[in-house]
Amino acid sequence: MGDWSRLRGSRTVRPESVAEPPVVVRCGLTDTLLGELTVSVAHGFATAPDEERLAAGLAAALDRVPLFAGRLRAAGGGLEIVCDGSGVPVDSYDVDAPLGEVMGRVTLPGAGLVDHVEATKARAGEAPLLTVRISRTSDGGAVLGVSWHHAVGDVQSFVLLMRAWSAAVEGRALPEVELVTDRDAYLDRVLPAEDCGRPGFRVPGPDEAAVLAREVAVSGRANRTVQVYFGDAETDRMRETYSAAAGRRLSSGDVLCAHVVCAVRELDGGDGAGALTVPVNVRRPLGLPQGVLGNLLGEINLDTPAGCAPEQLAARLRAAVADFTGSHLNLRANRAFLDSVGQTRLGDCVPLGFDPARRRITFSNWRGFGLYDLTFGSGPALFFSPAANLQLPWVVWLVEGFGNTGSLLTAALPARLAGRLRGAEGHALLHRFRAPDDVLPPAAHAVRRLA
Repeated sequence: MGDWSRLRGSRTVRPESVAEPPVVVRCGLTDTLLGELTVSVAHGFATAPDEERLAAGLAAALDRVPLFAGRLRAAGGGLEIVCDGSGVPVDSYDVDAPLGEVMGRVTLPGAGLVDHVEATKARAGEAPLLTVRISRTSDGGAVLGVSWHHAVGDVQSFVLLMRAWSAAVEGRALPEVELVTDRDAYLDRVLPAEDCGRPGFRVPGPDEAAVLAREVAVSGRANRTVQVYFGDAETDRMRETYSAAAGRRLSSGDVLCAHVVCAVRELDGGDGAGALTVPVNVRRPLGLPQGVLGNLLGEINLDTPAGCAPEQLAARLRAAVADFTGSHLNLRANRAFLDSVGQTRLGDCVPLGFDPARRRITFSNWRGFGLYDLTFGSGPALFFSPAANLQLPWVVWLVEGFGNTGSLLTAALPARLAGRLRGAEGHALLHRFRAPDDVLPPAAHAVRRLA
């Protein structure tokens, strides 16, 4: 957005109160492994929310969820979050463009709609763990851009903050949250004695480490982000067809994941083989409260062999979800692996999900978190989307679509493949279940280069 936006004001929002001494949360292994990552998202509203009410509501929400207003510090080879009320920077901008045009630029690296948290500085305690940017558009709408440091928590933790924020703005009861002060100790009490035994990360050799470092260094130039909208009727047809072919009931998440993965494999050429990682929120399979904060994450890891049909992959994914704790839970295996290589090598560890040589796709399904229930006194959002940050390849997110209809898929892929996905061949593959009379929401027509 660059020259299109003008800073209107800045403030730091702090919790309404801070415990003395401050609460200190000891991060777990998963939090520490995610210590170099940030996550950025954007909400779009047709009517701009009142910014004074937003600031007051955020202060109340941070009182309930103080982690996001704290700072990180190193401790014993890991990380701690000090809930000291350092606060959250909130910047307000005016944008010389209507909301529809702005929505189409959310995934562009230079969009200027989110102040991305600086992961390395934040890890060192030199930067905030949450940032907020409010961009008022020329037609009276607004984009609420938010970025957070992944060590603080997963999407569920972030949504708990956002629910508290929206509720505080609207004068409703805030959600219950559970702040665990020693995350690994908490997991020790709730994890089964044994898990699948396969760790979710590895220590690459020098050659692979150099390749991975180069992938990160060139990611902004080598990759592009593509967005795809699937309507509800289109998805229903897909699910019915694949369920019949698989001979079992499949969820819409199963079939959308399999459908997109197989389409990408076909467009990518070669033999079509690869791998798939699907992050899993472990609160439900472990019977944990939904209000527990942290990175309570596992993953399903599947090979995707050449010629794998979408219904086959969807059925394998459904079976993996059904038997997650028996076949894929690996949080104890992760700790055993770190013990075997030594705590000092934690910084060398790489998640299995980051494996561009195998074209491993990481597919995160964010549907079902109630993201369109966050209204902030402005009425329902028109859109919610991940926002451009680090464009690592083969990373995919799925959220509810425009106006809480259908599904919006966001994928970061090598530039040439992204172009094929946007082209006629990609459109035909992706939307073979779309009928000519399917009606797209108005917002879908406004997004730039939507596949």
